[in-house]
Amino acid sequence: MPHETTAAILVKLADSGQTIADAEQDVRGRRVVDADGGDLGKVDELLIDRDERRVRFLRVEHGGILGIGATATFLPVEAVGDVTEDTVRVELTREKIEQAPTYDPEVVENTGYYEDVYWYYGYAPFFNPSGIAPPYPTPPAGR
Repeated sequence: MPHETTAAILVKLADSGQTIADAEQDVRGRRVVDADGGDLGKVDELLIDRDERRVRFLRVEHGGILGIGATATFLPVEAVGDVTEDTVRVELTREKIEQAPTYDPEVVENTGYYEDVYWYYGYAPFFNPSGIAPPYPTPPAGR
């Protein structure tokens, strides 16, 4: 299945043996805010394309207490609007993110999860498993 191949090339930066050349560009641990400036959580991990060595998703953890019971959400890097020393602002609303496809580590590696996330947010995925350019929806203003 094309999805299995696609999922297999994305790995956590921490598990890849790679590092970010400039430590100041590493956004892990920074707070994530939505388009309205509301707190969404923090960047817990980066998912990279192992072959191209590019960050494709931010894994954002939110909720819970001291990391226990926290929920993880993947956000495509295309959603990042601005990065400061302390925060990452995404061009999405809290409501949109709260209704995103649920992250489940057992499901992620075996389905079109990443493609579903891109579709949900209205971005064309960095890959095209079918070889055909599908008509991706145009993200509405303010997403």
